[in-house]
Amino acid sequence: MAESGASQGSEAFEKLVSLLNYPMYVVTTRADGVSAGCLVGFATQTSIHPPRFMVGLSTKNHTFRVASGASHLAVHLFDREHLDVAELFGTQTGDTVDKFGRCSWRPGPAQLPILEDAAAWFVGKIVDRFSLGDHVGHLLEPVDGRPPQDLERWVSFGDVRDLQPGHEA
Repeated sequence: MAESGASQGSEAFEKLVSLLNYPMYVVTTRADGVSAGCLVGFATQTSIHPPRFMVGLSTKNHTFRVASGASHLAVHLFDREHLDVAELFGTQTGDTVDKFGRCSWRPGPAQLPILEDAAAWFVGKIVDRFSLGDHVGHLLEPVDGRPPQDLERWVSFGDVRDLQPGHEA
């Protein structure tokens, strides 16, 4: 009976989360001279005082491997006008493609790549890492950033739901 309840719980969970339309972020990082970035849906504010934000990176992802040696992550939010940048970071893998050669960026705080077309971004110092199952949570303390200038239509899960990822989740 426990298995039947567990599978029902998993099915109910999957149906519920498939309805959510949460914001999507492009996260970039740099370590040992290597830059990396990916599209991330598992991210959220976790504390007001002190300010904290959590980013979940898939353990199969090139960005996760680079981030394991990094001290900071940059979290970018895009408006729908720049959906192409979210698609680039969501459908290509840094294992085979230089994503930064295909978009506009500049060095930012902690020498992280800051994506020029982002509507808003912040850099966070990684203060903790912990397992989230097939993802690793990176708890960030914001250290710098640029807030959005206008209320915009953010790229959300509904905008990227049908993308074929560069790596399986």
